[in-house]
Amino acid sequence: MRLQGAVVAITGASSGIGEATAIAFARRGARLELGARRLERLNAVAHECRQGGSPDVNVRLLDVGQPASARAFIAATLRDHERLDVLV
Repeated sequence: MRLQGAVVAITGASSGIGEATAIAFARRGARLELGARRLERLNAVAHECRQGGSPDVNVRLLDVGQPASARAFIAATLRDHERLDVLV
């Protein structure tokens, strides 16, 4: 799968596997929607992703334990990009 310009939404992107996944997709030129509960840490990851090559990175508060939060995260992604290629 070509990732250059792909729209990728990543949950739990503020640390651990989510953070590593975000950085890996950024290096391949994906457009990222990063979601997590810790906004300060999420902004730091977004900065690293921009430095790593992602042309477009958005951060959003997300609590996957709350269905309304998850729905809002996906709805915002679709509103901003009109598509979603990968959900992690």
